[in-house]
Amino acid sequence: MRLDLNKLDHLIAVAEEGSVTRAAARLHLSQQALSTSIRVLEREVGVPLLERGTAGVTVLPAGAALLEDARVLNGMARAALRRARQTGRGETQTLRIGHTPAVTGDELVTLLAPVTDAHPDVTPEIHQRYPSELTAALLATDLDIGLCRGMAPAHGLTRTTLGHQRLHIAVACDHPLAARTSVALPELADESFLVWGDPGRSGYTDLLVDHCRDAGFEPETARTLRQGTPPVTAVIGTRHIAFVTTPPGPSAGGKAHVLRLEPPIHAPLHALYLPQTTCPTRTTFLTHVRL
Repeated sequence: MRLDLNKLDHLIAVAEEGSVTRAAARLHLSQQALSTSIRVLEREVGVPLLERGTAGVTVLPAGAALLEDARVLNGMARAALRRARQTGRGETQTLRIGHTPAVTGDELVTLLAPVTDAHPDVTPEIHQRYPSELTAALLATDLDIGLCRGMAPAHGLTRTTLGHQRLHIAVACDHPLAARTSVALPELADESFLVWGDPGRSGYTDLLVDHCRDAGFEPETARTLRQGTPPVTAVIGTRHIAFVTTPPGPSAGGKAHVLRLEPPIHAPLHALYLPQTTCPTRTTFLTHVRL
């Protein structure tokens, strides 16, 4: 038996929409055609995948298992088509990079320098994405590689550690700590730390909280409202502090100040990608970039 990619698309749409009606509208199909497609797929698989009820559609365990692989299979098929078209048209080698807000644009410029120096024919396309968006784009092969800190790889994705970067502490320019050049982490036990994801729901936040626990205290955290902006800017106009990878000294046009942490602690830089796809520019990036 061979799986029909169109039917897998239909299953994904129904699962994501939670409704045959909404999924049919999304796919520009009639409800009858979509329902028939799902029933045929269930007969081919041999087990129920969805449960239909008055409140909508519930994904059964077998359906959830198939969905995980379906997203990978669809991504692989899209990547194969894209690569064939690019090769046939002689198009420029593009490297589509996604990064979470925890990885700054300045860091990306530094990371890409050895790649573009050695391979001037590689053209980077840079896209900032929140973690859930980054995962979806990588599985759909809308991106070739994703850079992040602390994200667990979703089913089908591989995570490679490119290295570790030193963490510092950012404060607003009028914060009492702004007059200092360095600080020890235990000194910050009474401070409130800005984070970008809630503890227990963000791998990077959990890593930062663990650093504090290792220093002997349970940190007070607050989720920043300035999502998507450079991390160092989150503290501006607040009494909070934040972990950043920005170099020590004045920052954000003098509105923030970065203190060196002593002794040093570090945060990982991870690369996520779909390993079953062939992407020469991604291989080039992974070969040249190591911190």
